[in-house]
Amino acid sequence: MRLTLKASEAGEKHEASEQNISRSIKLKSLTNTTALLAYLALADFIVHMIFATNYGYFRDELYYIVSGTQHLSLGYVDFPPFIAYVAALLYVVSKDSLISIHVVPALVESILVFVTGMIARELGGRRKAQLLAAISTLLTLDFLAFGSIFTPDSFDSLWWSLLAYLIIRIIKRKEPKLWIVAGLVVGIGLLTKLTIIFFVTALFISFLAIPSSRKYLRSKWIAVGGLLAIAFILPMTYWNFANGWPMIQFYESFRGDFSGGGPWSFIFSQVGGISFLNVPIFLIGVYFYLRSEGGSQLRAVGLSYIILFVFMTILDMKVYYLMPAYPMLYAGGAILIEKSSISKKGMFRWFGSKPFIASLIIVAILLAPIVVPIFSPSTMIRTYGSADYQTVLADKYGWSLMVSNLSQAYNTLPTSVKSQACIFTSNYGEASAVNFLGKNLELPKAISGHNNYYIWGPGSCTGEVLITIGVSLSTLQQGYKNITTLTVLDCQYCISYEQILPVYLCMNPNFTSVAAVWPSVRHYD
Repeated sequence: MRLTLKASEAGEKHEASEQNISRSIKLKSLTNTTALLAYLALADFIVHMIFATNYGYFRDELYYIVSGTQHLSLGYVDFPPFIAYVAALLYVVSKDSLISIHVVPALVESILVFVTGMIARELGGRRKAQLLAAISTLLTLDFLAFGSIFTPDSFDSLWWSLLAYLIIRIIKRKEPKLWIVAGLVVGIGLLTKLTIIFFVTALFISFLAIPSSRKYLRSKWIAVGGLLAIAFILPMTYWNFANGWPMIQFYESFRGDFSGGGPWSFIFSQVGGISFLNVPIFLIGVYFYLRSEGGSQLRAVGLSYIILFVFMTILDMKVYYLMPAYPMLYAGGAILIEKSSISKKGMFRWFGSKPFIASLIIVAILLAPIVVPIFSPSTMIRTYGSADYQTVLADKYGWSLMVSNLSQAYNTLPTSVKSQACIFTSNYGEASAVNFLGKNLELPKAISGHNNYYIWGPGSCTGEVLITIGVSLSTLQQGYKNITTLTVLDCQYCISYEQILPVYLCMNPNFTSVAAVWPSVRHYD
């Protein structure tokens, strides 16, 4: 009897011990570094989704939606087709609702936060390094902006960071077959935004320039990855060939990639884009790759940033084109900061201290309303000024109001006039707003000579009756005998050049057909 009781008690104790072990394992799995990185990524996603339906669609979002849902194609004039394909898929799932298209960039940016932590891990970083790298990415101002807009830029940042992660892993773990995966990432990146070519070229030059790194270019797998990347862009290349190389014509005439602010403007704007408190972290990251013992195998990665920085500064390119390079630098900087914290030697440890991270968070909170639609337009302008509001947020405001007011004016026209009318706009934003937001308002299709709209042509528009948005009166007088003002679209908080838009009703054309004058309306910018 006693033996039975003792055996029973021993069994209960063993069972209780197993339960405690199980609870301990579960608790550790919820608090380990991977879980904490996931929580940071989730926090990033939640913050963006809280404000996802504030304001409205961004100009380019409307353009991508119309491209994907009404003009699905192998290629487009001013952007590769990936973003249009995503818009087409979202339309099937959710009709491209405002919240659904903002789920995508928020999710992509949250993944970027996680991947940055994983880069730090691959570099040998422990918990502190991984979390610091992820936090720096999360609080980068331009990444906060990318996470709020359905744009290729959010995807582009992720592809660059995934490529950096793979290259670091290829070198550190000696896994050359990962060049195939790297080729896949580059291929998708080229379908997303062509600027990844700059990163790939800078990496290639860097590997060639550093003798100890050249051996990585001799792998047969890099050739396989390269061919895979090229295969991704063959359909887009065919489309360009079949349509007379419009993308090349676009870049020949388009100067929008060059900001015009000069080299000093580019340099100082980098500081603003990443948030000035992130500057020491990325500079330490550059030092890690180029000078530290821990980064000795990865000199080419650090050199690639120097090449990109010099190249883009000299050419005075758009500030945010360099933004995708920073996560890998944050990861490198976090490694040395963590080592300094552990050894309690050197000044680097201060940048991983609680006061510094708290300051980083506070600055990001204070600056976030400039790029994320947190406040109403009036509050935003009163607090931060009109210039900051106009930079990003203004182009997310007023498109539904514009289309609604246009519809009211259109419905005042006689049926005989409406039956012949088509709408011509000065830019793709106005045309896309009409074609997407005006679908249920029985407005005629909008046409334009701007970028892809030129390629899509005038459709069934005869030009006998033309309603124009944002086109100057002097331009219209060259083509029409009778021109009257139909209405004026007034939007106080829209982007500056969309605030006061005259809408003209044009009749009795001087030309014989729209097709005859269509080449003259093309403008690529």
